[in-house]
Amino acid sequence: MTKPVLKNASYILVHTPDMIIHNGTTYQMEKLGNPDSEFLKNVGNFIRNYEEVVNYAPNQVYIGNKKPEELNDVATPWFENPVQGTREGRFGEIMPQDEFIGMLKIADSFDLVKLTADFSKAVVEKLKAHELFSDAELEKFKDSEEIDSIKTFVNEHHAEGLYHMGELVGCVKRAHEVDSSLTAHIMFENLVVKASGVLAVKHLMKNSSVKADEIEYVIECSEEACGDMNQRGGGNFAKSIAEACSFTNATGSDTRGFCAGPTHALINAAALVKSGVYKHVVVVGGGATAKLGMNAKDHIKKNIPVLEDVLGGFAVLVSEDDGISPVFNTDLVGRHTVGTGSSPQAVITSLITMPLDKGGLKITDISKYSVEMQNPDITKPAGAGDVPEANYKMIAALGVKRGDLEKSSLPTFGKEHGMPGFAPTQGHIPSGVPFIGFAIDEMKENKLDKVMIVGKGSLFLGRMTNQFDGVSFVMEKNDGKGEDKAPQVDEQQIKSMIADAMRKLAENLGQ
Repeated sequence: MTKPVLKNASYILVHTPDMIIHNGTTYQMEKLGNPDSEFLKNVGNFIRNYEEVVNYAPNQVYIGNKKPEELNDVATPWFENPVQGTREGRFGEIMPQDEFIGMLKIADSFDLVKLTADFSKAVVEKLKAHELFSDAELEKFKDSEEIDSIKTFVNEHHAEGLYHMGELVGCVKRAHEVDSSLTAHIMFENLVVKASGVLAVKHLMKNSSVKADEIEYVIECSEEACGDMNQRGGGNFAKSIAEACSFTNATGSDTRGFCAGPTHALINAAALVKSGVYKHVVVVGGGATAKLGMNAKDHIKKNIPVLEDVLGGFAVLVSEDDGISPVFNTDLVGRHTVGTGSSPQAVITSLITMPLDKGGLKITDISKYSVEMQNPDITKPAGAGDVPEANYKMIAALGVKRGDLEKSSLPTFGKEHGMPGFAPTQGHIPSGVPFIGFAIDEMKENKLDKVMIVGKGSLFLGRMTNQFDGVSFVMEKNDGKGEDKAPQVDEQQIKSMIADAMRKLAENLGQ
């Protein structure tokens, strides 16, 4: 069997200021329950502009322009200390809202997205200058709508409005008259997942030596559910993204596991490659508009900008061993089982030490742990603390208990074997996967030996179980030795082995 490797990864952000207000769950729930609240009146004054988002240090880390450890050199809170950022990054980009609304049109297969002529014209000019979009994709903008027609769709036909800089510029129509799974709001959310996933995959393939027609399978692992009233989560985001990215020889399916979904998906992809079912598998996760401005109330109370103002997306290519890329060690997989329990120690033991024990490894043998890489600028004002720091403290404490490190090493463990959180709170996006791109680069440069990716999820959110969830895996520097092949035995050796076995059988029968 071949060794599965992680060939490359991409990461994208989309600045979506108007979507915080018109599509984020926090704002919409407040509007329904408390329409005269001060929060609704003031939130617009706390939303950042595009330049501020680009110059925000954690965002520059996420797209690969800075390394996570460089955040240690930026004074906190990071939103008060901008850096010089760029739209383009080593792993992807930070796309502005207007271009992304244009991507919704490109992602639309059922003529549900309607845009005004003026907005379409302006966006087409921008996307023409973007290296990732073809003339065929831009052909979708040839049809446009008058603003009065769009207003009619929104006001009289339950369409979801699309806004840019506070102005109505288009809408997403409902896909069925009565199906509650095909409302305009849900179609909008689904198109956002697809479009942001497509953007991530486009960047993945731009930086890959593998051609589009070599991709055989796609696994989509975001937190939305695509279907109709007869199969609400049937899918398939994966195949729709494959189609949009011209993966003509690929099929695919969706994997769901809340925040742990991406790690589950990567384990599935590695197993498919190792077994020889597929040679090249893409794992992709699109963004979630519901989580825009999720902690905005707490931020505004503390006079902090609404920092959850970006959609996140990522894509990872898992392939057969190329002798160079980091290896996905399928022998070192951790899992939170039904019988594990939900105490912090039980969770960490199942995800961290259980796979390490399989390989006879100590906690300190892992160069870096990528856990829940939530940005503390966002989580601390909301009362959740520094999530990565808390995880590293638990891992270090377990290491001391096991005798893997000295108690004196507790204060420095997080810095040596971890990193500051830098990912947007998009649920599945921060959970382990944001460091894979850096790990691939640094393993190829012989700067890292082993990295553990840890995904955790809260299954109880679905009200089907009180169970917690989590899975983990170890990626290792490639030794360049190639495939895991069984020793070759020639025909003469086989004949000799059979003759020897028959002789011993005859002797036993004679006795």
